[in-house]
Amino acid sequence: MAYQSSGRLPGESASKLGHLTVTRSDWVKSLISDFESSLLSSEDHSKTTWHEFDCASANTLKSVWATDGSFATIRTSSQPSKEVSFVKTALLTVDKCRLDAIDKEHPHPLLLQDIMADSAVFHATVFPLKNVRTSLGSNYDAIRHIVKDSMKIDENGAFFETLKWIVYKKWNNSEKCASPAFRCPCCGEEVKSGFPYDSDEMTCPLYGCGEKIFLTDMIGFHLDMDEDSAPDSIASSYMLIMEHMMLFTAIRLLWNHSDKTILSHTLFIKDGALTLRSQYSKLVPPIRSFLQFAKDTGRPVHIIGQEKSGAFFDHLSTIARFPKPHTHEENLSYAVLTHDYVRSEVYRSPDMTNPYGSRTNWGEKVYVKLDPATHFVLSIPTGNYNPAGDFPASHNLIGLERILATLPSLISRKFEGALFPVELANGIASMSSYPSATVLQKFTESSST
Repeated sequence: MAYQSSGRLPGESASKLGHLTVTRSDWVKSLISDFESSLLSSEDHSKTTWHEFDCASANTLKSVWATDGSFATIRTSSQPSKEVSFVKTALLTVDKCRLDAIDKEHPHPLLLQDIMADSAVFHATVFPLKNVRTSLGSNYDAIRHIVKDSMKIDENGAFFETLKWIVYKKWNNSEKCASPAFRCPCCGEEVKSGFPYDSDEMTCPLYGCGEKIFLTDMIGFHLDMDEDSAPDSIASSYMLIMEHMMLFTAIRLLWNHSDKTILSHTLFIKDGALTLRSQYSKLVPPIRSFLQFAKDTGRPVHIIGQEKSGAFFDHLSTIARFPKPHTHEENLSYAVLTHDYVRSEVYRSPDMTNPYGSRTNWGEKVYVKLDPATHFVLSIPTGNYNPAGDFPASHNLIGLERILATLPSLISRKFEGALFPVELANGIASMSSYPSATVLQKFTESSST
């Protein structure tokens, strides 16, 4: 690898002649020839199994909730540079009847304003990352308390109640579950017993510790921090957790609604995959348990996550030309990706140490091609996880048919593969607009002087 330039001295140019002898190989010559060929394959070598779907064959969902988030890390120009990160998440509800009246290619701004009036909730907070210390304590303790206070204070504690509802499995009144196990932020040891049912905080039960810890510590943000600094992944992780908490707040309220049918006539959309990684994946098992419980009791919850980048999006882009529809008159097509398919065709891995998504995913991947120019990657829950290689099948996905029947009415023509509710939620949550990153930086610098 060549030396890079820092601006004071020139960089080193990589050798362009040292590898030419390898082209004497017939295999390499063939590879170069085939690689430079401009001919497109007429066959889908991934052997993706596509299914045609008639949208008239299922009832559409009547209302939509969508969540999205963003964060912006701001650095001051002074030395030493100070860093803070602003996080914003939004939850938007849309009446589908009113949404159907909107021209998706040229939406009238007054109609959009009417749809969004009194229909959106947003949550915002800020984290110190580097060279910022409050008079109350270290950077480490500041972030712990900010996470707890942000969840517990906003919307009169609705998001914090949702966290408790998930970790204590409050949807099932016959159980009194403790929280998942976690590592104490004070002593670093694992609290295997978790938090007692319905508790907000407690004293660490481990010998020699005895420090006060919060339920929000169970999530595990402290595992990514040092005493005096934190990476901006803290902000992105908090954003992801809050997208989940906001979405499940709507689900929780509808679950407890006097009309028990409303929940199952609603579509919930999350921007991004239905996944939680690393220490945050401890929330995945209770989420799966709830979705399975709802399915078993005849109140299925319809949720999708839309992926707009990544390995699955790139893979779909290479094969989307093969299946129908090739004209706007043809029905849409969808493909449910089994674990074996994901391993061999998307990740191209001969084997995986753990079954695909066993710890992190609470949704399975589905490709959808709506019309000749519109396709997207969705995640749809199944409830309980099954590690089998041929799992899932279409019937395992919760509400697949009703979701597919609803999708055509949600398409926005402003961006490729855009869903209107997600587009609207993004407009509220975007830190580049509300407020702009430039304004945030000026505010930060003026406050630090």
